[in-house]
Amino acid sequence: MKKLWKALLIVVIILLAAFLTVFALAKAKIILLNRWFVDEKRSTIGVDLSAYQADVDMGALKAQGVAFAYIKATEGSSHQDKRFPENWKNAAEAGLLSGAYHFFSYDSPGATQAENYIGAVGEDLTGKLLPAVVVDYYGDKEKNPPLKEDVVRELSVFIDALETQYGVKPMIYTRSDIYEKYLEGTFDSHPYWISSLYTPLKWNYHGDWYLWHYLNRGILEGYEGGEKYIDLDVLNEEKTLDELIVK
Repeated sequence: MKKLWKALLIVVIILLAAFLTVFALAKAKIILLNRWFVDEKRSTIGVDLSAYQADVDMGALKAQGVAFAYIKATEGSSHQDKRFPENWKNAAEAGLLSGAYHFFSYDSPGATQAENYIGAVGEDLTGKLLPAVVVDYYGDKEKNPPLKEDVVRELSVFIDALETQYGVKPMIYTRSDIYEKYLEGTFDSHPYWISSLYTPLKWNYHGDWYLWHYLNRGILEGYEGGEKYIDLDVLNEEKTLDELIVK
């Protein structure tokens, strides 16, 4: 009996060591763990992109099975992505369903950020994907996080302005830890786009979601002159893209 327990203990230790090794390799970006949990041939896959991808052929992306694209439009109160106008136009001409996202700044008023977004994207998003706002850390914000009350106040102003303009609740892109720190309980009625790049989403997030940003090292054909990689997102299999389209 002692030998059996010893053997079982050894097996458990080996399995635990293997798990920790895989997790460490995933965190180090040596292996792409999430690709084991997403069936890219059967799932509804999309991309999110910005000026970092430089020249983008939207038709080429669509031909490879990309079902939708979220395109960076603005950041903060004044920055506009230099590639947004052409990416927005080219996606429409290619018949690739697209949406525009804003990177939220903790350092400027929500009202002027909303003005920046609406000014860049336009006053009507009918037929497009929901407007989206990225709530993430940047610079030293992870080490020196802003106060929750400040984030909630200015983000609420930004979101309310977009909801008034477009008649829909914007989608919120974030990470599970940021959701728990700033968003949970206040913005629960919004659709969520969650980033979990190193582990499967269900391991660290248990709320409702529409999109999962599962890979930041995707490689496709159709963009050149910039980044080698492109971000990949997957639609929740229990949802439909139609639910995300502005009517």
